[in-house]
Amino acid sequence: MACKALRGGGLAAALLLAGHLAQSQSPTTAAVQEPPRAAACMACHGPQGNSQVSSLPSIAGQPQVFIENQLVLIREGLRDVPAMKGLLEGVQDAEIVQLARFFAAQKPLPTAKGPPDEQVYRRGQALAARGLCGSCHLPDFSGRAQIPRLAGQHEEFLLQSLKQFRDHPGPGRDTIMAASLYGFKDDELADMAHFLAHFR
Repeated sequence: MACKALRGGGLAAALLLAGHLAQSQSPTTAAVQEPPRAAACMACHGPQGNSQVSSLPSIAGQPQVFIENQLVLIREGLRDVPAMKGLLEGVQDAEIVQLARFFAAQKPLPTAKGPPDEQVYRRGQALAARGLCGSCHLPDFSGRAQIPRLAGQHEEFLLQSLKQFRDHPGPGRDTIMAASLYGFKDDELADMAHFLAHFR
């Protein structure tokens, strides 16, 4: 009887430990099931969130908290993305967490076509260092928590986003970015976008 109780207690402890380990795994190491609404996201953001359109961001491998935040901001109308109007209406927080977890777990694929222009790449690298981009987005520009991954995004999307942050940050946008980009010229932002898109 005592042996059976001990075996049962050991099994319960093992199950609890297994549950804890599963919860503590990052999205990239745990199996993440594709939520039903993910197909609607991939219609624009590409297979598994790897965008095939240069003006649209890849969401594969973005930090989970960043994706969650953006979806909530768009759902609540605090960030205006005309193409997504209505898509998130009525979507509950739990489903937003599922979507964010799924796309955060996907492997980001490079978007750059061909090798970088080395002179432009080096100029962009120096400008990113001047703007201290790596202090928030991390030195490898992979992003963290509520801060997005920049490395390997489409160059066109990066440039339009940098200009928007500098010129029209607007509601739902990080005002720190507007301050960080203050004084950068268009050609400098283009160099930075080239560097980030081709980041190695």
